[in-house]
This record gives sequence, C-alpha cells and structure tokens, in this order.
Amino acid sequence: MDISKVLTTNVGGIKTACLNRKELAQVIGEYCATNKEREPFTPILIFSNNGHAISIANRSEESMNLLKAADLIHADGQSVVTFSGWTQGPSIKERSATTDMIHDLPNFYNSELKHFLLGGKEEIVNNAAAIMQERYTNFKVAGTYHGYFSGEDEQRICALINESGADVLWVGLGKPKEQEFCIRNRKNLKVSVIITCGGCYNYITGDYSRAPRWVQEIGLEWLHRMSTNPTKLLYRYLTTNPHAIYCVLKHRFSKERG
Repeated sequence: MDISKVLTTNVGGIKTACLNRKELAQVIGEYCATNKEREPFTPILIFSNNGHAISIANRSEESMNLLKAADLIHADGQSVVTFSGWTQGPSIKERSATTDMIHDLPNFYNSELKHFLLGGKEEIVNNAAAIMQERYTNFKVAGTYHGYFSGEDEQRICALINESGADVLWVGLGKPKEQEFCIRNRKNLKVSVIITCGGCYNYITGDYSRAPRWVQEIGLEWLHRMSTNPTKLLYRYLTTNPHAIYCVLKHRFSKERG
C-alpha cells in the first residue's frame, strides 16, 4: 500500500490513518522493502495520536506543526477510535497502540527487518531489545542507545544509527522531545521508517504493566495506567482528557459551520 494513499480522518484537528493493526504493520514493512532500492534514502515519520496528543496539539501552533510534519499518524489511543465516530469523515476501526505495533510488525510482516531502539534508560532499552530479538526470529536488533543525551551528541548518535544498517528506528524520548528529534534529524538518518514510541520499552520489559485485554478493548487502559502510576499520570489525564473531548467537538462543529 502506498503511504500517500492511506485513508485518513480528522480527529481533533489531527489527520489520523484509518488503518487496523495488520494494515499498519504491512504499510511499514512494504515501505522498508521498497525504500531500500531508493537513493538517497527517504525516511518516513510515523507519529501517534491519543487524547494527550490532541490536547497538546490544540494548545499551540508549534505543537500542532510538530504533528503535521509526520507522514503518517496512527491511532495510539482507544479514545481516538471513539472520537473518529463523532466526525463527518471515515471512522477508524481499530486502535494501533505503539506498545502493540512493535510486536505487530514482526507478527504481520514476515520478512526480516533490522531495528534500532533509541531512548529510555540504558538497562531498559537493552533488555527490551534482547526480549524482542529472542521472541521474534525476524526482528533483528541493529543497535540501541539510551535517551539521556544532549543536542551535541545527536550527530554522533545519527552516525551510529546509520552505521547499524537499521530499517526501522524507534524513538522513545517522550513528547515533544521525540518528535523534535525526528524532525531535526530526518535528513541525517539513513533508515526507512522512524517511529515515535514513548515509554514502549518499559512495557516490553514489564517495568510498566499493561491493562488486561478487556480493559484495553473498552478504552480504559488510560485509567489502568493512571492508577498504577498516579504521581506521573493523574494530573495529565484529568486535565488532557476533558480538553481533548472539547477539541474534538470544536473541530467537528467548526467544520459543519464551515
């Protein structure tokens, strides 16, 4: 599937792909396969949309422009799937959480891909890489690097990534740092796909626990996360979730009036 032809819908002012998990994995894999034949490399940026992203993006033009730099934005939150049903455009059928996507890629795209994992604590990212490579024969770890670096280190880190021969770069630095890193270094990276992934590595290692599947399916994983990490997430969810709903409705009715 040509990435430029992926159907999108506007959720909270953010153009979000109407892809299920399998389709998203196949789009990524197929792009990696075709991009290897191009010279020079043209990396695509894949960012995520959830309630937090909607709230942040609608607070400032700068934040919205960060998301607009992406070639594809996927529905990381179940709320985005629900919100898409409130719009006049096509609806999103399935959530494609980043924490699932890193597993979906080797599950739904059979060919071998090489991955570079950037971000998080050194022990966490190294453990996550080892777990993924052991679990999936077609998930090859090209390299890892922790997320505690300065701007002065970026040129050296990009060189490491390029030397690794990675197809996919996962960037887990947290919003908005990870988006800024991707945009700033896009032209310096010889990978096919760059994906922001937040705290994904912590879920792979079990450092963070995911909600039971039935909780995920009814769209309340955010509540599970908040209850297990209230210090970090309580204020964020209680402020951004209501604001995200407001933003979705605002864009919905402003489009009607337009």
